[in-house]
Amino acid sequence: MSVNIPARSDVDIQDTWDLSTLFVSDGAWNAALAEFERMTARIPAFQGTLGQSAEKLADWLDFAKTFGVLEERLGYYSELRQTEDEGDGAARTMTGKFMMAAARASVASAWDAPEIQTIPDDVMQAFLRHPRMAEYRVYVQKLLRFKPHVLSEKEERLIALHSEGEGVARDAFSTLTNVDLDFGVIATAEGDTPLSQSTWSVFMENPDRNVRKRAYTAFYRQFDAHKNTLAALYSGQVKQNVIRARVRGYASARDAALFPDNVSGGVYDNLVSTVNANLEALHRYYALRKKSLRVPELRHYDVYAPIVDASLMPRKKIPWNEAVDMVSNALAPLGEEYVATLRNGLLGRWADRYENKGKRSGAFSAGSYTGDPYILINYKEDSIRDVFTLAHEGGHSMHSWHSARANPFMHYGYTIFEAEVASTFNEDLLFRHLKNTAQDKAFKAYIVNKRVDDLLATLYRQTMFAEFENRVHELEESGNPLTVDALRREYRVLLEKYFGPDMALEETSDLESLRIPHFYNAFYVYKYATGISASLALAERVLSGGEKEREDYFTFLKSGGSRFPIESLKIAGVDMARPEPVQAACGIFSALVQELEELL
Repeated sequence: MSVNIPARSDVDIQDTWDLSTLFVSDGAWNAALAEFERMTARIPAFQGTLGQSAEKLADWLDFAKTFGVLEERLGYYSELRQTEDEGDGAARTMTGKFMMAAARASVASAWDAPEIQTIPDDVMQAFLRHPRMAEYRVYVQKLLRFKPHVLSEKEERLIALHSEGEGVARDAFSTLTNVDLDFGVIATAEGDTPLSQSTWSVFMENPDRNVRKRAYTAFYRQFDAHKNTLAALYSGQVKQNVIRARVRGYASARDAALFPDNVSGGVYDNLVSTVNANLEALHRYYALRKKSLRVPELRHYDVYAPIVDASLMPRKKIPWNEAVDMVSNALAPLGEEYVATLRNGLLGRWADRYENKGKRSGAFSAGSYTGDPYILINYKEDSIRDVFTLAHEGGHSMHSWHSARANPFMHYGYTIFEAEVASTFNEDLLFRHLKNTAQDKAFKAYIVNKRVDDLLATLYRQTMFAEFENRVHELEESGNPLTVDALRREYRVLLEKYFGPDMALEETSDLESLRIPHFYNAFYVYKYATGISASLALAERVLSGGEKEREDYFTFLKSGGSRFPIESLKIAGVDMARPEPVQAACGIFSALVQELEELL
């Protein structure tokens, strides 16, 4: 029987998110946008007053807080509406209207950071002691760090004027790959099945090698046909990153990306060097995969197929409610409040559950200060990977839930560096739960195989991506053109290094460099690898500890943006400024590969 992807209008409303915690309707959003524009008109009245007194500075920050909350609500609602169906003209219009309004607001307020920076240090310290500044102290202190990189009022205004166009490359990439590209249908034992960005992973896990090969070939045929356009889009994004860093006086685009988190380049380089020193375990796993699949050579479309018979799963399909039960049981060590809050959200309407035509691929959590911590997922009942994805995104959402309730708006937002700890922590608890409750050796092998694959994807693969990003930006910064051939060449070198001698790469394998959405958010992916390293250490600490260790972890979840990430993780019990957590994570991966060899 063929599988059809429904239109958005045909999806059961209970399977969609309820965005009413942001706005009850598109009409309410439009009314709020008008209020946002009226507030924008009030911004110039504050200019020139911030250094007059602590009260004047607090007046501006009170206004900026109210304005910022409204802006966040408007932005989240329009963006989430657009992700429901990237081809929906009305939703895209809302996003466009918001981006234009936000750009005008950014231009109107471009003076505020430079004006705050001009307040003498001794005067600012006196201001920060005023009672009205209590909830803004962390925000202002973090802002002052940027003093060397804040430009004049006129220069900041010019940068703000350009901000509206900064997302064009990313938006065009998303539209092209999610809406315009037609990957066709693939014949399977269940019938003709549409191939899309969302179903790609299911095809790559199909036990039928011929199905995997046909899907792989059809998928990359489209990327090959559009490779020059995709390369131009990514090259344009990299150029923007480099220009922005130079304008603000950073030594490199990477330094500019790491600066807000107060993370040194040494943390990034330490991750890459430590993982590179532990590639032997990765190569050993690919050799095991080749042997287990009984193939003469391991191909790129073989790297996600389960090497333990999928029929050993308790059942082929895991409905949504059962997936929520599995996640809830696994997270029980975190306490009743945590589990009940997440469970109610997932069984309610925090999540937009299933794929529909035009829906953004993949998964994400979108937590805001006032709205529910929403989850977009394209859940497939026949993929246990999606149960892990649900646990992962649930970790993000609960991190947002705690942060928003424990901090003022101006510094409630945690960094991506920290976010990937909360999400992969949940994945580790789910793995441990499933492994410990496995009824037989074969199912245990299946779960260990999945965990090895997940750690590979999060620790090793993301580090490979991080190497690629770093190299590509270095090429741009040294004046080397980022042509399609240059991008593919750099990526193939990394593919050969990470996959090792047992992999027979396809001619199109390096086109993968042109299809990774996270590359449009520069120097983001390394945080997945550092996050999994930290979360593995913290999960072991919580599960083997007592009340104190659990409370230390909740202190981390509640930190929001009140601390820099290295500091908040150190309080939780792991020091990411040192190489030991990454080395330990590589050791866990190696041990799991050995366990899998023995189980097989």
